[in-house]
Amino acid sequence: MTDNLSTPSVAPSFSPDAFSKLPLSPAMLATLQQLGYLTMTPIQAASLPISLAGHDLIAQAKTGSGKTAAFALTLLTKLNPRRFAVQAMVLCPTRELADQVTQEIRRLARSADNIKVITLCGGSVMRPQRESLEHGAHIVVGTPGRIMDHLERGSLKLDALNTLVLDEADRMLDMGFYNDIAFVAEHCPLDRQTLLFSATYPDGIARLARQFLREPQEVKLLEQHEESKIRQRFYKVDNESRLSVVAALLQHFRPVSTLAFCNTKQQCRSLLEVLHAQGIKALTLNGDMEQRERDQVLIQFANRSCSVLVATDVAARGLDIAQLEAVINVDVTPDPEIHIHRIGRTGRADAEGLAFNLCSPNERNRIIAIAQMMRIEPDWQDIATLENTDDSPLMPPMVTLQILGGRKEKIRPGDVLGALTGEAGFTREQVGKITVTDLTTYVAVVRNIANEAVRKLSAGKVKGKVVKVRII
Repeated sequence: MTDNLSTPSVAPSFSPDAFSKLPLSPAMLATLQQLGYLTMTPIQAASLPISLAGHDLIAQAKTGSGKTAAFALTLLTKLNPRRFAVQAMVLCPTRELADQVTQEIRRLARSADNIKVITLCGGSVMRPQRESLEHGAHIVVGTPGRIMDHLERGSLKLDALNTLVLDEADRMLDMGFYNDIAFVAEHCPLDRQTLLFSATYPDGIARLARQFLREPQEVKLLEQHEESKIRQRFYKVDNESRLSVVAALLQHFRPVSTLAFCNTKQQCRSLLEVLHAQGIKALTLNGDMEQRERDQVLIQFANRSCSVLVATDVAARGLDIAQLEAVINVDVTPDPEIHIHRIGRTGRADAEGLAFNLCSPNERNRIIAIAQMMRIEPDWQDIATLENTDDSPLMPPMVTLQILGGRKEKIRPGDVLGALTGEAGFTREQVGKITVTDLTTYVAVVRNIANEAVRKLSAGKVKGKVVKVRII
């Protein structure tokens, strides 16, 4: 494809616009209204007129900015529901993000007849995926490696593809997926539209654009966090005390959910040891974990059964956790855009968030670069002010129960809720998030009823069957 790139431009600040200004069908506009999409987010207002006009696009946007709807509306508008062939494909860095994207596309597609969206990710058995493809699909969402597998086996045909989306492209590059993306793109028709979304703009993005996009237009929205929503605090530390300061921050501020970023896997392991020694329920994510282990960690953190999730930037790709009270930058990242992306995980919607930054003397230049990009004056705080305000250990409010049995046994969240609030006698308020996977169901319950809930569920029935239950 062409090597010509349009001149990069920083998009001006957009006032929220109504979706009715776009060339969308009345049915789609009605769906948006029903889903509460009243006005466009800045990335939607900047990118949708370009993508709906058929242009290739490079858009800089973070998770949570509304970018999924930005590309979903474009590919759904071009879709022919009567043609059972893959017409659009979205590549994502992780299974978690692919699942989120699939759910969002399905929600937006509900006004159309029988739009089939399937997810193709590693960590799941190939055979059901092959069978789904044989029955026909309109849209495929997946990770590069598994998409490659299906292409090589001939189970995925892309002859009818008209839209390719690269979501969180920078994360895919960080994870070493460049060659996989190239392999997939080369199997797509030349006459297609390609939309690339990325939170940051490393060199690899320009290389991807030169190789696989045709005269793309570029939208770059410099992310700004409202000072009132995310309160950043900076602490001077030395490397010997860094990890103990993390524990001190947690004991002083006592956030319910905290995402702690380290620059290396070894630092993650070291921090986990320190937090466990302090009695703090913490879990870690790393690239060496099996998908089942990773899923369990994310479920426990998302349902508030784990106080702290410790991760590197690579391990945390694609995470979008609701109700995240705090982010701790255990190590300062050398990339200011990554820093902005990290702290943007908290303070979502109408919530407020805390962002703590630990800085050793050799990281001062990194803080200067971050402050310049964010146009802030760092709020330096004294570690001596961190007092243990509560002698009780920092414990998460919920506990996760694992029930053996999931979608394969036709279990639904309502079945589990009914079992807990019916014969077991618990209230709806004592039950938290319920997650049903193919073979297993996870349910969060308030801490003080966990053992009793296990006993009563084991003695009773879910969906008319006796089930095995344990605390994770």
